[in-house]
Amino acid sequence: MSRIARQISDSGIYHVVFRGINKQDIFEEAADYKKMLEILKSIKEDIQFEIYVYCFMSNHVHLLLKENKQGEISSIMKRLLTTYAMWYNKKYYRTGALIAGRYKSQPVDVDDYFLCVVRYIHQNPVKAKMVESIDMYKWSSYGAYIDKNDCITSTDFVYSLLPKEQFEEFHRQEEREVFIVDDKIKLTDEAIRRAIITEYEVEPMEIGGLPKKNRNALLAALKEKYSIRQIERVCGISRGIISRM
Repeated sequence: MSRIARQISDSGIYHVVFRGINKQDIFEEAADYKKMLEILKSIKEDIQFEIYVYCFMSNHVHLLLKENKQGEISSIMKRLLTTYAMWYNKKYYRTGALIAGRYKSQPVDVDDYFLCVVRYIHQNPVKAKMVESIDMYKWSSYGAYIDKNDCITSTDFVYSLLPKEQFEEFHRQEEREVFIVDDKIKLTDEAIRRAIITEYEVEPMEIGGLPKKNRNALLAALKEKYSIRQIERVCGISRGIISRM
């Protein structure tokens, strides 16, 4: 069966995730995290692209990056994963695949949700209960925004959207949405609108005017099928209300 073509980002920005095969760890010690940073730095020197956010967890990695030429993400990720896997296998005397399948990527637009993706990635270690606060986690780009240069993070773009003095406060607020990254083609807003009308016999924009109990029950059902962002756009209901369902 042929693979589904990846979605192309009009902004050139992608949220990328890759995991260890069978959910195994891909970092065993500090030197391994440092090696991943070293490889990324080397690739950036050869292929001009931007890394806005990263977070290295024990068995998976989040990257928020921007390619300068359409399609470069494939070259960037192929080189990163191949180089690291070869180094890791040699170091730990192992053979075979290290990464589960191909990396997953999701286009990210520069809109109100962009900064939420930034916060979501940085808060991963806290939500995984690895640390109590994000400033305690060493292997993410959060530190580059607060007090030090980590050699790969480009902070200017995020600071153009969120002033530095507001960055820490913004990150103290819990990011409620889960930004699932996959390679599936997403339904259009119009397709979702028609699906809601067909299944629930209500115009999405009228859901907000329903009795609160009915509205909440319907929103909870929609959250099982669609992202908070999609529901917000299609129904015209704030993400704060949807998140609480």
